[in-house]
Amino acid sequence: MSPAPDTAPVDHADPTPVVHILHDNAEWLPPLVAALDAAGVPHREHLLDGTSFDLAAAPPEGVFWSRLSGSAHTRGRATAKEVARATLRWAERHGRRTINGSSVVELEVSKVAQYLALASAGFDVPATTAVFGTADLKARAREQALPFITKHNQGGKGLGVRRFDDLDSFDAYVDGPDFEVPVDGITLLQEFLQAEEPFNTRVEFVGGRFVYAVRVDTSAGSFELCPADACVVPDGADPATFAPFAVRPSVTAEHPLVKRLEAFVAEQGIEVAGIEFIETADGRFVPYDVNTNTNYNPDVERESSVSAAATLAAWLGDVLAAEYAPTPA
Repeated sequence: MSPAPDTAPVDHADPTPVVHILHDNAEWLPPLVAALDAAGVPHREHLLDGTSFDLAAAPPEGVFWSRLSGSAHTRGRATAKEVARATLRWAERHGRRTINGSSVVELEVSKVAQYLALASAGFDVPATTAVFGTADLKARAREQALPFITKHNQGGKGLGVRRFDDLDSFDAYVDGPDFEVPVDGITLLQEFLQAEEPFNTRVEFVGGRFVYAVRVDTSAGSFELCPADACVVPDGADPATFAPFAVRPSVTAEHPLVKRLEAFVAEQGIEVAGIEFIETADGRFVPYDVNTNTNYNPDVERESSVSAAATLAAWLGDVLAAEYAPTPA
């Protein structure tokens, strides 16, 4: 690979195997890089933009870890999805070990793919209609029970998520200047899930195994629930006291839903993820978001007896070591 403008050069002749971090947002990396450094795991960052490679040339030695985000286009990385797809397929073609590889990228950038995969695995998922373009939006909205929400198929950080309690306000939104056009043209119309209590739960997995569960306070009504320290504090919140993320100790590796989600990530080839679910007022447990570029909240990391960042760094080191272990004589 030739380097992107703000990445270190890659020497194809360098035989030293490293963890290659494919990413679209350097602001999310410092805690993970610090954990890798503390664990002594060699690594190199590659921005998913402005790169190039010869398809016949072997990729640099190492393990390729995808940190692609479905919201990359909101940070000026409109082509990140395609760069990730091509780079991971190139690495896989040449036999390199990938983490959250090319098949997982498709889940990161498509909630349609996520819901279909979850439903196929037997999970209760939100009732959702995928609308391509805008011609059918109003008509399909009239098939939804009120209230309902919209969201973008390729999203993250609450892109396109709005609640509608009546059809007149929805029609005005579709026809008005504030309509948010999805980057892939797909708007989702989805049932509004009423939580039993004002929080949802995010379950973190590393190496396909449960690490901890996070309680995410939604009492402020925001749909933008990025846990990273680099994310923006919602309007009106005091950054000195805003702390919606906390460890949820009652959700453990033995929780029935966690066991099912572990089986799901194994089946899908997902090795690092944060999966969010909601417990509804009518007793449903509904997974609704699969984040394969998961970030760890610093407050949770300090509170938890187990650090997800440290667990991830140690696991990446083990994967790298196993991939390049000497072949027995």
